[in-house]
Amino acid sequence: MSAPNPNPSPRLPIPVTVLTGFLGAGKTTLLNRILTTARGQRIAVIENEFGPVNIDSELLVQQSAEVVEMTNGCLCCTVRGDLAKNLLDLKSRRDAGELAFDRIVIETTGLADPGPIIQTFFADPELAEAYLLDAVLTVVDAVHAPRQLTEHPVLLKQIGFADSLLVSKSGGVAADALDALMDRLARINPRAPIRQLVAGELDVGFLLDIRGFNLNENLLAEDTPASPCFRAAAKNGSRVFDRSAHSDEISSLLLEHAGDVDLDRIGTFVQGLLDRHGDDLLRYKGVLAIPGQVNRLVFQGVHRLAGFDYGVAWNDDIRRSRIVVIGRRLQEDELRAGFAECVVNA
Repeated sequence: MSAPNPNPSPRLPIPVTVLTGFLGAGKTTLLNRILTTARGQRIAVIENEFGPVNIDSELLVQQSAEVVEMTNGCLCCTVRGDLAKNLLDLKSRRDAGELAFDRIVIETTGLADPGPIIQTFFADPELAEAYLLDAVLTVVDAVHAPRQLTEHPVLLKQIGFADSLLVSKSGGVAADALDALMDRLARINPRAPIRQLVAGELDVGFLLDIRGFNLNENLLAEDTPASPCFRAAAKNGSRVFDRSAHSDEISSLLLEHAGDVDLDRIGTFVQGLLDRHGDDLLRYKGVLAIPGQVNRLVFQGVHRLAGFDYGVAWNDDIRRSRIVVIGRRLQEDELRAGFAECVVNA
């Protein structure tokens, strides 16, 4: 009689969190806090293209060239080659009972663009079936971020891809400077809640199971209390973000219409957006009202990879169509005009 598999629900996709942020922002500090406070969860940590293992030494049980075991049942390994191949190998070993873990956290280097990692989970069908990309968490150094945002474009990408922004070292920053940084972050990525990391106990509840890449109707940042950036001017039925404070290369655009949009025209609009600007698009999400359709049409994507599906019914909610685009050098006039052509007039 064979021993039972120690992994619960081995057929369910394994949730994955990508932890990113610029050099010195505090990713590893946050990771160690997650490992020590996520009680009852066995986490496999992947140090992607990293050098020495940075896991707190007090958590280590033994270390080999391949896997680090920790006192709380978690694991850590370093991936230097093909991430997809290594992820499938981990899944295979988990299914065989060789390794036991409930979820994966990938910690990137401080200079890494998270885009290729994110695309890995959608480009490989086998990987997409085995894993569920839960969220991208980006740690932002409150002390150095204002300068880094100007000097290092990769930080803009890390912020633009984020499902949650975690501001570290805020205790050493003046209140007005911190407010300015928060506002700037919200203008770059309005759909990501912003939270300050403070000393003490960490509530991992807002870091895990975010489901930021699920297709659902709760997609747009205006519904979240942490987003102060919807200071918008009405123009041609759409709204755009006020960017008077900064002119960052990566920014956000909100398109909105209080009503329906034509399905064929919006499909052509989104396809044209991908064809012309795909390489410059980081994240984009939308909830659309389609004539004759009682359910919301939701979509989201990364670069040129996009997915559409119908969500919950509108019921008594006011029908409206909204798209948020986060990208580099967005052509606002062009996008507003294209979206306006999709509007179905009453």
